[in-house]
Amino acid sequence: MKLSNPNFQADQSLGDYIRLKLSYMGLEVPMGDDEAKTELLKLAGPLFRSHLEQDRFSEHALCPADRRIQDFLDAYLADGKTKPSMDDAAAKLTTQTFILDRAGMARIMSLPSDSNEFHSEIIDSYRIRQGVLHNPRNDRRTTQGVFHIAEGGLSIPDDKIAVPKAVFARLLTEAMRPPAELLRLPFTSHQPKPAELFVSLLLRPVICPEVPGFISQKSMEIRFFAPGNLVSNLDFVETIFGNGGDPHVAEHDAGRDIEHWSGHTGCVVLAPHLIHFTKKELGLPEYGKATERQRRDGMCWKDAAEKYNGGNAFKITCRDSRGVIVTVIADNYFGYCKKEVKTQMSFAANLFGLCEEEHSGGALTFASYDLGEEFSMEQHMSRSRNTLDDLLKLYGSRIDVKPEGHGIDREMPEIIFVPEDARFNLQEQSISWNRGGKDRRIKLLAGRFYLLPSGYKVHIKKQTGGYAWHLIGTVPEGVLCHKPCTVSGGGKSEISKAIVDAMIQGPVFVAEFQRDMDAVEELLQRDYSGRFREGIYGGKRRVSRPILSPERSLGSVIKLFTVSEEYTDEYNNWLRATSDFIKEILFCVKRFYRPAWGADWRSHFSVDLVNGHPGHELKFNNRKLIANYLRVGREKDGSWRIFRVRTDFTASQKIQAADDITASVTVPRGALEFLNPDYTNPSFKMIQNCENYLFQRPDDAVYRGFDKQTEADLATPGTFISNFEPLGPAQVQEIVEDASHFEEYSAPMKQLLSDFAAQARAGDFVVSSAHSRIVDGKPTKNPRYLQKRPDHIHLQKNYLAALGTRLRRLAPLDKPIHFPVNAVVPGRRNNPPDAKNGIPALAVYNPIHYQELPELFMDFISSLTGKSPSTTGAGS
Repeated sequence: MKLSNPNFQADQSLGDYIRLKLSYMGLEVPMGDDEAKTELLKLAGPLFRSHLEQDRFSEHALCPADRRIQDFLDAYLADGKTKPSMDDAAAKLTTQTFILDRAGMARIMSLPSDSNEFHSEIIDSYRIRQGVLHNPRNDRRTTQGVFHIAEGGLSIPDDKIAVPKAVFARLLTEAMRPPAELLRLPFTSHQPKPAELFVSLLLRPVICPEVPGFISQKSMEIRFFAPGNLVSNLDFVETIFGNGGDPHVAEHDAGRDIEHWSGHTGCVVLAPHLIHFTKKELGLPEYGKATERQRRDGMCWKDAAEKYNGGNAFKITCRDSRGVIVTVIADNYFGYCKKEVKTQMSFAANLFGLCEEEHSGGALTFASYDLGEEFSMEQHMSRSRNTLDDLLKLYGSRIDVKPEGHGIDREMPEIIFVPEDARFNLQEQSISWNRGGKDRRIKLLAGRFYLLPSGYKVHIKKQTGGYAWHLIGTVPEGVLCHKPCTVSGGGKSEISKAIVDAMIQGPVFVAEFQRDMDAVEELLQRDYSGRFREGIYGGKRRVSRPILSPERSLGSVIKLFTVSEEYTDEYNNWLRATSDFIKEILFCVKRFYRPAWGADWRSHFSVDLVNGHPGHELKFNNRKLIANYLRVGREKDGSWRIFRVRTDFTASQKIQAADDITASVTVPRGALEFLNPDYTNPSFKMIQNCENYLFQRPDDAVYRGFDKQTEADLATPGTFISNFEPLGPAQVQEIVEDASHFEEYSAPMKQLLSDFAAQARAGDFVVSSAHSRIVDGKPTKNPRYLQKRPDHIHLQKNYLAALGTRLRRLAPLDKPIHFPVNAVVPGRRNNPPDAKNGIPALAVYNPIHYQELPELFMDFISSLTGKSPSTTGAGS
């Protein structure tokens, strides 16, 4: 069968390499129609078999990592040799595994070489147009009763289940003896004699970030073993944490990497067949002979037929202070594999000291502002001490200086450096400044980012859903929103995601046009100079700038009409009594006002006549105005809860710092350069994201077009997907023909499904973001996919962040720079594909306390809407 998925990551050389390794192991190899390769493998067969026999009896059959694990097990279980039904193979790691020594092998091996689907008792797998889809037997799992720990090592928490050493030894022994059907490798499943074997993988997850001049990056080693049927689980963890290479090769031996190895070793064995063993078979005592804790934990039996852990999934771990941890997982649910890596990283970090693994999420956020249509740093912000000459001294080698006095980045020409006195004018489409006594001018273009010497960034952006273009300004110094020590479902992932997909657009309404314009006129003419309480600004009565003055920004006008502790009770009460929608119309007038209009602002605003009567949708220069709204959750009847956001709101620029797993280290102040001088803490915590791909649960993707990021990700080639429905050509054709609903998808998903409907053949599959897996007649609540880290994709954003923050501190590019206010910046290493453009380590200061979160959320909604929390209902 010729496979028709051009995007499946199965390059020919990697497939040939897999076939060679299978042949070396003496197994039947699926060769397809390539007769030359078949003959070559037949000739090499006897040589392969000779070497295989030598390997079986070699003293080096265990690689160094496995030898460390086995030595630990032998010592740990030494007092258990008298346990019943033990033999010479008890609690021994297998020496014969197919080693996944190159990234991508597991992806190819998880499906038949000649078919787009594979089915077994524990999993249904599909080669789909955008990558692979794996649906385990159980679409989700609970953690209740799952965590079992072998006695004899470190202390066992009271909420975990204590297991006798002998029982752990028996479980490990049986884990290495899975049934033949579980060993069957999907890649060879259609062969007359399918390969039955273990596959194994080496991981080197980071447990401590590098801090140049203080500590090198530290990682532990983890060996994964899985029966061939579960090779997709190893593809899953490899995609997230990377491939550590062949553990038999010296350069991949952590024991030889004394600078970067933490000294800790982990082992994970997947064994879903263990749920079928009885307590009696595994050596647990009868109820009358059990201890009080064994009775409480269910580690005993009354009926000889009782299944261990009630026949449910579990994981059992043994570990002690020697720094080796071995876990057997009796399930193939993907989330358990990732959680175990997380647990073993935490174990290693705790023993190593100074560092820790944090279940955390967060993003480096750079506040952005709608600057309207005119902007200059001198007029709107305090003047920076930095000049263009300072910038050229620091980064002159990477800047192409133009005669007009601006510069263009040599690596990313869409980044343009402008002088400190630059003035931006959107109507004139120009940026101007004075150089050498002469006025200079360049064109203001879309798709360009203009960087001032202070690090402040300006670009133009079209309003979503509207016609108007805005000047957007972004601050140079970011804030790291870091949420540490969070359990599953605690919002780690959400805090790191952009808010853009939750924004919708709608018209700006008026009730009665003339009356509402009169009300706006009254607000424009009011005297606001007496609004402050006594003692504010020295008790002096301040002259209030006119609302439409160029010297007053839209943000200051919104502040003027927002209840504040600085204002008198009388003024605050007047604000509360003033109609919110009249204020919104006023903000629109301010947003579009031009000084050239003078007092004639009303002629630029209008409404249509509908059936001879004035309508209710406000227009500016005969074009309908668009307002932004934020969707926050849904009501029980399915309707959205929607809030109008401030007229000048624009989403901050975000660079994802963590989604679930973070390695951190505490560093003394003296070890860091270029710190923010406003903060004098004696030490700081540096964090690093440990994942290459993020295990996302796109709950809102079921609403077509709502989660645009997920739709774009799921339309990307090579994506690992789980718990979605595999759709064939006929099903997709129906989706495409349902025009009214199909149009709701965003462009990437529409393109994917349209192309599939036009090109697919029988036996081809694709996944739609809106069609999660059907379990027991209902869509699963746990759709999943692996998303490539956004900060590894959007290099321009990383580069702009690096330049902006370094300019803010006048820091050279070859020096690490750190900012402690919940934030910071670029380091130099371990951030592929371009270290100098990335942000591998960030410093954290003053993390948010949990009890503050409800109040902070209300403040957040208030900041978006310009209204107090009590009027938005945000607290609910």
